[in-house]
Formats: sequence, C-alpha cells, structure tokens
Amino acid sequence: MAQDSAAGPARRAGDHGRRGRLSREVVLAAALELVDREGLSALSMRRLGAELGVEAMALYRYANGKDALLDGLVEALHLELELQLDEGRAAPDADWRAGLHRIAVHTYEVCLGHPHVVPLLATRMLAVPLAQRPLAVLRSHERILALLGTAELGPARTAAAFRAVTAWILGYVSVELGPMVDNPAETDPSFRLGLHRMPAQELPTLRGITPVLAERGGRAGLVVGLDALLDRFTAEDV
Repeated sequence: MAQDSAAGPARRAGDHGRRGRLSREVVLAAALELVDREGLSALSMRRLGAELGVEAMALYRYANGKDALLDGLVEALHLELELQLDEGRAAPDADWRAGLHRIAVHTYEVCLGHPHVVPLLATRMLAVPLAQRPLAVLRSHERILALLGTAELGPARTAAAFRAVTAWILGYVSVELGPMVDNPAETDPSFRLGLHRMPAQELPTLRGITPVLAERGGRAGLVVGLDALLDRFTAEDV
C-alpha cells in the first residue's frame, strides 16, 4: 500500500506528468512524437499515458479515445501548416495563384516531416463530417477557398477547383511518400527496387519507369501539376 501511495498525487490527479502540467497541446505533441518515431500502430491511450508519465485515464480529459487522438494528429499537422504559412507574413498573398503555391509547398514540407500521419489526412476526413472537423482543418479549407474566390471563378468552378487542388496536393504527397525500395542493402538498382519481382511480359512499362518513379518529384513537380490544374479552371472555355 505504501508503494501505491508513493506513486504520488500527480498520477492520481492525472493532470501532471513527466512533461509538467498536462494540456491538450502537450498530449497532442506527445502523440505526434510517438507516431513520428514508431508509427500509427504504436499509438494507444495506454502507451501515450506511459510516454507522458500518467495513467491512460488521465488523457480522457483531453481526448475521449483513440479516434479523438487520430483527429488530434490531423489537427496538429494543420496547426503546424498554419504556423509555417503565417510566419513572417505581414499581409495576405497579393496573387491567388502564388498563395496556392505557398500552401501546396508548405503542406508538402509538413507532410514529409510527419510521414506516418499523412494517411490520416484522407482516412479521418472520410470518417468525420465537415462541420465536426478540427477548426484548424476548417481554417485550411477557408484559406484555399478565399484564394480561389479572388480568381472570380464563380461558385461552381470554385468548388470544383477546391476539390481538384486539395486532391492533387494530398495525392502528390501520398505518392511521394509511398515506399519504393524493395531491398535497401542491394547496390544494384534493379534488385534494390525489386524489378525482378515484376513479371516482365505483363508489366513492361512499369518496370521501365520504376527507376524514375523512385526519384521524388519534389516541390517543382508539385507546383507544375498544380498550375496545370489551375490553368484548366481558369480557361475561358470551361
């Protein structure tokens, strides 16, 4: 019994841990660090509590279960994106296309910094209705729509362009982060990429282009594709 008592009031009260006083920001930051380090499969209320030095039940004040933690990770990425976009900005982007370029590039950078969280940007949005998404996510939607609004496309084309832009950015990042290397220890590119596993007669084109696909397109490829989409929506005959 004495040993239980020695666990201290911090564990029993559930509002203090190894990182000091708990808050939603502290909990989400710890969840993000854990997932960055070990992947989504490592995340649970019990494991996160252990990381913070508190009982799992103490976390329910800040997230009412694992789904809430997953939504919190999506929120954390969007908050980081907001910080990057707003850093050093004294005024809004004067040009809507340049503003969309900035959003795309900073989204790319944030996602590459947290690759294990990127799948949640799609899967959690499939599970959470628009109005119930974290405010940081909604502000991101608002930012893109406001820029498109200055292009004077009209409601229908603005909505279509919004869908296309958001789908392109997420799709591009997802392809960039997709694993390509089959055997990292191999020095021969063909065996490193596992081309010998692909049937030559059935997949000649894929086998031929895989070494090129294995190289990331980077920010330049992202912006080129984005401009192609925007040119389509601003064309007079749309």
